[in-house]
Amino acid sequence: MTIKEIASLAGVSISTVSKIVNNKDQNINPETRSRVLKIVKEYNYTPYGMVKNISSAKTFLLGVLLRTASQSNLMLNGILQAAQEQGYNVLLLDSLNSTDTELKHITSLCKNNVDGVIWEPVDENSSQYEHYFAEQNISVCYINGPDTAYNIDFEKMGYVLTQKLLEYKHSKIACLMKEKSRRSQMVFAGFKKCLFDNQIPYHDKMRLFISDPACCSKVLSHGFSGIVSSHFASSLILYEQMNKLHYYVPSDLSLVSLKDDVREAISFPHISSIKIPYREFGYYVCRNLIQKCEKKDQGEPEYTFVSQCIFDNEDSLDIPSFFRAKKIVVVGSINTDITFNVDWLPQAGKTTTILSSTTTLGGKGANQSVGAAKLGREVSLIGEIGNDTDSTFIFDILEKEQVTTQGVHRDMKAQTGKAYIYIERDGEGTITIMSGANGNLSPEDIQKRQHLFENAGFCLLSTEIPIHTVLEAAKIARKYGAKNIVKPAALKSIPDQLLQNTDIFIPNRKEAAALCPQHTTVEKQAEYFFQKGIEAVIITLGHEGCYLKTAETAKYFPAADFISIDTTGGADAFISALASFLIEGYSLEKAIRIATYAAGFCVSRQGVVPALIDHNTLETHIKKLEPNLLK
Repeated sequence: MTIKEIASLAGVSISTVSKIVNNKDQNINPETRSRVLKIVKEYNYTPYGMVKNISSAKTFLLGVLLRTASQSNLMLNGILQAAQEQGYNVLLLDSLNSTDTELKHITSLCKNNVDGVIWEPVDENSSQYEHYFAEQNISVCYINGPDTAYNIDFEKMGYVLTQKLLEYKHSKIACLMKEKSRRSQMVFAGFKKCLFDNQIPYHDKMRLFISDPACCSKVLSHGFSGIVSSHFASSLILYEQMNKLHYYVPSDLSLVSLKDDVREAISFPHISSIKIPYREFGYYVCRNLIQKCEKKDQGEPEYTFVSQCIFDNEDSLDIPSFFRAKKIVVVGSINTDITFNVDWLPQAGKTTTILSSTTTLGGKGANQSVGAAKLGREVSLIGEIGNDTDSTFIFDILEKEQVTTQGVHRDMKAQTGKAYIYIERDGEGTITIMSGANGNLSPEDIQKRQHLFENAGFCLLSTEIPIHTVLEAAKIARKYGAKNIVKPAALKSIPDQLLQNTDIFIPNRKEAAALCPQHTTVEKQAEYFFQKGIEAVIITLGHEGCYLKTAETAKYFPAADFISIDTTGGADAFISALASFLIEGYSLEKAIRIATYAAGFCVSRQGVVPALIDHNTLETHIKKLEPNLLK
């Protein structure tokens, strides 16, 4: 900083500045003197006579002048590590994104006679200050600028993020950016290059800004299935806003992002990210600056920096829904099942002794969803639970069984439903139910969650919830192209409108008799329901198997050969297996035969959820008995 520059900043003559700094300012206005001295101190001006006495000896002090230090903790750690290893100290200064503050810090570094500087220029105008370092022969490493020698390769990272979405078969991809962000621009450049290399046309709709209030609506209206984000904070905002619109990561939207040190402590949500290598970059730049300061540029290899671009997880990634196998939506009751083992079922006027008891997840909705999930299907459950300790127990089990619970809602004013089940020694039982929150599941709740029916092959419906809610779910399932399988539990009558929206109707012997009392045989009852417009009627007959009625077929199927221990969940196991294997492309008759094995396994063990069979075990057993049954 020269005396001429100080005079220009203060708006006075050079002689006025000279008089003030040399204490010859008796006739100068006090306000002028204060203004000049303030500028002299701020810009670290040193009179020429003192400059001549500055030593040229090394100070082993490095300056770090950053545009802003607020988000560079890891980079500073890397700089400090490299400096300490080589015996240097570090002076850190923050320009606060101001060129005026930047100039003041430059003069301070010069005054402290640093050996070298790591400089992140505020903007393109910062280059006018380079001469201050050159005049004192101070080595400089420029970082994070458009034309600087040292940069983190955000363009490469943008390319890798985009490539990861392409690996998951996404082609409708957008780049989520921050306005006026150099990092965003570089990530965007990598995004466009990856699209070009993979022959995917680019259009301006693919560029989104998190500050845009219409950002989420643009994601939906343009049908994007994958998002590349330059900033982790932006990813979190998008994640939350899409959740509010009932679009979820990764089932509805895959999301990848860069991740910096500010967000390192966040453990949820799990967004698939590439960690920005700030620490490694800081170490790399500082090592090279020290080489410059010690004139080691010649004859000694330069320390090299390599960015690995490794994803920390792939939890927020999935293939687009239209590539996935059709899923199953289950709408029904969710209970806590309390099972009592007894010598005989309770009767009026008699005392029944309970031999043992267990508490498990239950309800036809929960049972069927777990049954289908164990058979390898993607399952979304829709239902209501209460605001009690049972609700946490239920969520834990559903999560463990990999059932999607976005459609399960806590009713803050109700208890979770409960089923009290009494099982005799021969496996027969009776059930009493407290509906609880199940009774509050409304048609409006189904409408709010109708996005869960997208890409559904089957909707499994049971009538332990309000019948008008079941009807609404059946209509919405048909709207999204799914077929409805209806289990008419605990009904004395059933609306014709529900039967008209049913594809497969599965009552047991007692339920069929209650809903069709005018006929006394299974065949006539099945024919009655079939004439209501149902594509297939299956009446389950316990240990006698089941009866099928379609336009082409009317036949009995035997039950699988298992010893009955607890018949409570047999029908739920049958229905979940039937839907699962129909989705795999099996014919209805083959799917029924497979479902009888799944039901047999279930009734041969105590409880329902613990007794439901997984895909591998079921197929292994069937291959031993009927190898031609499986594809």
